[in-house]
Amino acid sequence: MNLLEQQLHYPLGDALPAQGQTLAVAPGVRWIRMALPFALDHINLWLLRDEIDGRAGWSVVDCCISRDESRAQWEEIFATQLEGLPILRVIVTHMHPDHIGLAYWLCERWNAPLWISATDYFTAYHHSQHTSGNGGAGAAAFFQKHGLTDPEAMAKISARTSYYAAMVPALPPSFVRMQDGQTLRIGGRDWQCISGYGHAPEHIALYCADVQQGVARNAVSAQTDTQGILHKAFPILIGGDMMLPRISTNVSVFDMEPESNPLQQFLDSIDKFAALDTDTLTLPAHGKPFQGLHTRIQQLHDHHRDHLGRVMAFARDKQSCSAADILPVLFKRQLDLHQTTFAMGEAIAHLHKLWVDGYLQRQRSADGVYRFSPTPLAYPHGLVPGESEELPVSA
Repeated sequence: MNLLEQQLHYPLGDALPAQGQTLAVAPGVRWIRMALPFALDHINLWLLRDEIDGRAGWSVVDCCISRDESRAQWEEIFATQLEGLPILRVIVTHMHPDHIGLAYWLCERWNAPLWISATDYFTAYHHSQHTSGNGGAGAAAFFQKHGLTDPEAMAKISARTSYYAAMVPALPPSFVRMQDGQTLRIGGRDWQCISGYGHAPEHIALYCADVQQGVARNAVSAQTDTQGILHKAFPILIGGDMMLPRISTNVSVFDMEPESNPLQQFLDSIDKFAALDTDTLTLPAHGKPFQGLHTRIQQLHDHHRDHLGRVMAFARDKQSCSAADILPVLFKRQLDLHQTTFAMGEAIAHLHKLWVDGYLQRQRSADGVYRFSPTPLAYPHGLVPGESEELPVSA
């Protein structure tokens, strides 16, 4: 556990759901953990006890990527964890493959509707039909404009034309729209939709202020009581990827929206969570359920403020830099190709925020690469290049 994690509280301790099993975290709320074949090696999914049109069952929140291992794990859960009840609807927080990949299969298998924001549904559809974001000629050309010129990396990115579609091969043909401020009635409880930007086009988190509503305590597995989790029912935030306890959410610029400012969008979005109860139990898409939401919001602001400061210091020292130039400034570890594409997107995001805020200016050099250099705002109190002072960058 790192120093930042020690400032958070993990009410379940080190408990994790076993493969093909669930772990109750609140009345009518169960935790599923599925493996991913990436450095980020798991995703958390959630089962919510529900009733729709007089039918008792479950709503699923997020799905995992489309692959045989994930389907097999779902089949184990269907056989042993649903108490003989059906899946009534499939809720997806956003369009990234680990969240939406198996939505088509779950919806088809249970004849259940997909609930998702409209922006993320149509973005997912576009990505499943085209090469964009992390692969194909467009992605390679975009990263090249930002200084990634290694021929081997360029060839691999260009050749990765089915990256998204391999994990999201299809989507349900229709969906029910979720949007900010909407209230979903799930299992007799009210869940508030909270939109988030910067990580995905229109991410939707779900917040329940009163988990004592709706699902009766005696309707939940006795396993929950023996673990002591229900001795106090806390408000719950299903935070998706917008609020993670251990790692910072990826915030990237990609070729589909090349002039975007996602870091500012992300920071503005997480501030929405500051209005939630201080005792909120946050259920993240990666990592363990935790309390300390307001502490984590501040940690993320501090993290990005530090990164922005480091980027500014580098730009002032070098006088001109590309996104590829600042990869070692932001990422100290060795990056594989998969990580490099996300790292490039995040490097561009930090440069874009400083550019939009007026600390950097952008020019396209003779070699076709975008380079960013300091503006007069980067030298407070008349400092000249080479002098040092902490910049008042905001995060």
